[in-house]
Amino acid sequence: MAVPKRRTSKRRKRARNTHKVAPAIVIQSCPQCSAAKRPHRVCAECGYYAGEQRVAAQEA
Repeated sequence: MAVPKRRTSKRRKRARNTHKVAPAIVIQSCPQCSAAKRPHRVCAECGYYAGEQRVAAQEA
């Protein structure tokens, strides 16, 4: 049977799990309206992506 011979200490467990973190969210500014947006996504403010308007802009 696969049973641990010794209890895993907090230090050893935490050292093993140090790489298990969520990556930070990257924020860029839109080149058209300078609003904050995530890369490779249409801007929520102006609707532009890659220099072209892809979605109609939302009216405030």
